[in-house]
Amino acid sequence: MSIPKEPRQLMINLMYLVLTALLALNVSNEILNAFKTLSVSIDRSNESIEQKTQEVYDQIVENEKAPGQADKVRPYRIKADEVVKRCDDMVKYLKDWKHKVVMEAGGYSHTDSTMPDKMDNIDATTLLLVEKKGGDDLRKRIEELRQFLIDQVDKRDADQFAKTLPLAVKPAVKNEHNPTGDWNIENFEHMPAVASLALFSKFQNDVRASQQLVIDKLYKEAHLKDLKFDTIAAIALPSQSYALEGDKIQASILLAAFNKAVKPEVKMMGGGGSIKPAQNGVVPWETVAKGTGLQTVRGKIVLQSDGGPIEKEWKFEYMVGTTGASMQLDKMNVFYIGVDNPVTVAAAGYSVEDVYLDAPGCKVRDSSAKGHFIIRTGEKIGKVNINIMAKGKDKGAAKNVGVMEVRVKRIPDPVAKLGGSTGGSMPAGTFRIQIAPAATLESFDFAASFKIISFTYSMLPKGRDIVGPFNVENRAVGCRLGDNPNIRKAMDGARAGDKVFIENIKAVGPDGQPRILNSIVLTLI
Repeated sequence: MSIPKEPRQLMINLMYLVLTALLALNVSNEILNAFKTLSVSIDRSNESIEQKTQEVYDQIVENEKAPGQADKVRPYRIKADEVVKRCDDMVKYLKDWKHKVVMEAGGYSHTDSTMPDKMDNIDATTLLLVEKKGGDDLRKRIEELRQFLIDQVDKRDADQFAKTLPLAVKPAVKNEHNPTGDWNIENFEHMPAVASLALFSKFQNDVRASQQLVIDKLYKEAHLKDLKFDTIAAIALPSQSYALEGDKIQASILLAAFNKAVKPEVKMMGGGGSIKPAQNGVVPWETVAKGTGLQTVRGKIVLQSDGGPIEKEWKFEYMVGTTGASMQLDKMNVFYIGVDNPVTVAAAGYSVEDVYLDAPGCKVRDSSAKGHFIIRTGEKIGKVNINIMAKGKDKGAAKNVGVMEVRVKRIPDPVAKLGGSTGGSMPAGTFRIQIAPAATLESFDFAASFKIISFTYSMLPKGRDIVGPFNVENRAVGCRLGDNPNIRKAMDGARAGDKVFIENIKAVGPDGQPRILNSIVLTLI
């Protein structure tokens, strides 16, 4: 990348780099751990889907071997073989991407061999998938696999089937950060490494869930005209394997082989959720997520046959997480009165544009970057509660997703100095050219300044009587030594061996409260 010659553009680029670094530093551990938990739970869900898909595929293979079934079932078994191969290749491709990101981010953790050592690294995904255009190939492969899977089912059902297929590429939204609507930028720019693992696991989950739907559909098409069958398998297919508390969870519970005349009955074991009448062999079920952690749903499906009722048990699992809302104080671990206090806010499961702060007694304004805010407290020392608010997924009423208590303190007292010195020895020539004492904040990260509004000056010449004291006060613009002509006269006559006393120093800062500072005692040399 060429270096801009224009000073203004160079400064803008440098500020962007600094902002990027600050964003990387401010990713909270709570959010990183939430992505880690999400990635692990999705991987566990993928294993469960693979097992159920294998059961249906095995039924297709076994039915082909049954007497008189080979010619009818073989075309669907061949299609199922290609579906399994293509999906396995895609899952491996996504697994390879996980490895690339981890290695680019610094390698695997010594304590968890499945996670990156630097979970908060945001450069790896940006480099590999945005700058090097790796996301273009990823998106192309997803779209190609989706179309291939749709092409395997009966053309009369293809349009409706495509609407239910989880594997899809959601178009990027144009916004201030992504004016061109670039899919790579929306999904991978500045994404922490551990978050990218969760996203790739989600893609793998979409592949396996789509594979299961296609295999189920091929099984049903192979036996669409069958009125009787001797073996059945109960399948429970959730719409999602991870949800936030309050989200709706949906699932389809069905027999692996059925026709439109089949009206199975579903019974819940242990209660939970609502069941609707069967439609085309499928029994809809839904509930509202509550509690946190891994949830298990069990039941029985009953089919009335000529030989009497046939019962099969089914179950599936889904993970319920919390919003994981957090607020990071960008500079200090407290708020200071009279200055801008920058914070960074995030809530898992919500877009950064839908998260904002409600701080009673404080003034909150947006910063230049999304998810960043500036807070100005009141003048009272103590504690304030900052409410993290988020708009619902339907853009309806906002709800409180987290509260953080923050201490409020005054800015620490500055140190009074003259010529950079708090006292001790000073050359007489150096002393004579001093203009004013200064109030300096030491080891303080905020942009805050103090002005000295009054002090008392006195001087003890070597071998002579004390001169002064002389008082100086100027609340408007601050005090200078030359504001009192007697002080300037005494300074002009200062010689080695004289002692200078600047006492009763008062200063005022952004909070408007006067501070009494240290005295400055100098011995001229």
